Amino acid sequence: MPESENGTPNVSAPATPGTPGAPLFSSIRVDSLSYDRKSMPRCNKCFSVESLVSSPTCLIDFPRPDVSLTRKLGAEFVGTFILIFFATAAPIVNQKYNGAETLIGNAGCAGLAVMIVILSTGHISGAHLNPSVTVAFAVFRHFPWVQVPAYIAAQVSASVCASFALKAVFHPFLSGGVTVPSISILQAFMLEFIISFNLMFVVTAVATDSRAVGELAGIAVGATVMLNILIAGPGTGGSMNPVRTLGPAIAAGNYDGVWIYLIAPILGAVTGAAVYTAVKLRDEVDAPPRRSFRR
Repeated sequence: MPESENGTPNVSAPATPGTPGAPLFSSIRVDSLSYDRKSMPRCNKCFSVESLVSSPTCLIDFPRPDVSLTRKLGAEFVGTFILIFFATAAPIVNQKYNGAETLIGNAGCAGLAVMIVILSTGHISGAHLNPSVTVAFAVFRHFPWVQVPAYIAAQVSASVCASFALKAVFHPFLSGGVTVPSISILQAFMLEFIISFNLMFVVTAVATDSRAVGELAGIAVGATVMLNILIAGPGTGGSMNPVRTLGPAIAAGNYDGVWIYLIAPILGAVTGAAVYTAVKLRDEVDAPPRRSFRR
């Protein structure tokens, strides 16, 4: 037994029965929606003139993540399934029961679904739930390009599975959950672009900026989704997400205006991420950290 300097043995106090050997809460802060703010080194070569000649290995030079890709894809599949099922079920129930949900109910279901999925799986997969988010993160080097196809495949397959589950449960009312524009094509495109811009602007803030309140990412993003649907729901269905439209369209066989929902959200998301990246405070600016309600 080791002794102290005065010759007396060091005897540690026995653990209290029922007390875990490790602390209940780790001091490490994990933010939802973020691949890892500190583990994703920026590669300035990717956007430089030299990259046209030197061809840096931007597709493979990311550190090995702590979570396996299989677990990430599993969490992304389950999270996207939950989102599509409940976000699509609300307008279906609204149609079946003669307006029981209302527009506020539809928006609330989608916002709550996003919030609970981010809070429950954000630490595993980042809870993208949306190909637009995945692509925008990859464009600005917050997510590795090599994982983008796998993430999108998981999101699309989850959307299709959720849509056919809805078809089995609510047939023949699935058409109520299909996002179809009730306004002109140009208006629908612009509306989906703007709400996707709004969504990704907020996502980029809470997921990539250490000064933002990252612990509240689920609430912030869920509230943004709800706000967007309250405005765009009557005109376009408030998709913001290619798989929110694609899965129900496949299950219902209704592809009216589907290209709008495949292109506008991606363009809007990339633009939203670009604008926030342009306006956010730089590391060299001595700005006080933002406080969250957990501190």
